[in-house]
Order: sequence, then structure tokens, then C-alpha cells
Amino acid sequence: MLNRSPYADLPDLPEFTLTSEDVRDGEPLALPHASAAMGIEGGEDLAPQLSWSGAPEGTKSYVVTCFDPDAPTPSGFWHTCVSNVPASVTELPTGWASGEIGGAVRHLNDGGTRAFTGAAPPPGHGAHRYIFCVTAVDVEELEVDEDASPAVVNFNLFFHGLGRAFLTPTYGVSA
Repeated sequence: MLNRSPYADLPDLPEFTLTSEDVRDGEPLALPHASAAMGIEGGEDLAPQLSWSGAPEGTKSYVVTCFDPDAPTPSGFWHTCVSNVPASVTELPTGWASGEIGGAVRHLNDGGTRAFTGAAPPPGHGAHRYIFCVTAVDVEELEVDEDASPAVVNFNLFFHGLGRAFLTPTYGVSA
């Protein structure tokens, strides 16, 4: 597995702070954040609490994603993607991916849902990184609808991103 960031070739943006009461950077996710839908016994597909601060001036909305760059596919695995989160929102409670977020747009993840698909690396594939990213956006609404893929949403951030905040826990399943 490469430890290169999937954000390395994107424009450099100022970073702000992303924290969680549920997960820690570089530490394993707790079992509730693993995926029952993908066959992890005891998993609950529960999105962790997230809060952020220090977004750049001019932020008019946010995009919140979770991406596994270590998934055994050429394109990684998008676990969640929500665009047009209002700038007034700077915290999402545990389980947020199954509730409303003030008019935000939920996009299909690679698990085929508009919610959060928890961690589910193949047994014996090693620990994967789950990159939670909150991107500050310079427009209130990106011109994407709910059918836009997470890749298309992130392509729009190439032009509209003002800053990013990251939190990267891990998860692995023994063989």
C-alpha cells in the first residue's frame, strides 16, 4: 500500500482544524464505524462525530467526504460525500450521515447509498486509511445534483475549494 495522499496532486489549500469525539488521527476506528452492510460483524455503519474550526475567510459552504485510498480498486472507495453543507454548520453529531444537514446534498457513495458506509477492508489486506475531509467552498452551492459522483463533486472543488481539514483514522481486518 502507498501512503501517498490522494490530495497530493491537487492545488495546495490552507488547512484548518478537524476533530472528533469518536475517532483519532492515525488510530483505529471503533467497531461501530465499521460496515455491517459490507459484512463486518458488529459494524453499524455509524458516521463519527466531526467538528471543525478555522475555515478561511470567504467560506460559503462545505463538502464533507470520507475516502479510502487503500481500497483494492484503481479508484479507492468513497464512503460518504455530502456537498452544500451550509457555512453555519461546523459540527456533525455521531450518526450524522443518516439525518438532515440543512439542505445539503447527499451523493451516492461507492457502497450504493447516500449515507455512510463504514470501514470494511478485505481480510488480510492490512490497515486502510479513512480520510475524512471537510473542504471549505467559495460558493453557497456547487452546481452539482445528488446524482453527481463523489469524483465529480471533488473535481468542482478544484475550482471552488478555499481550504481543507483532515482527520485520518485507520481500520484493518485480520485474515
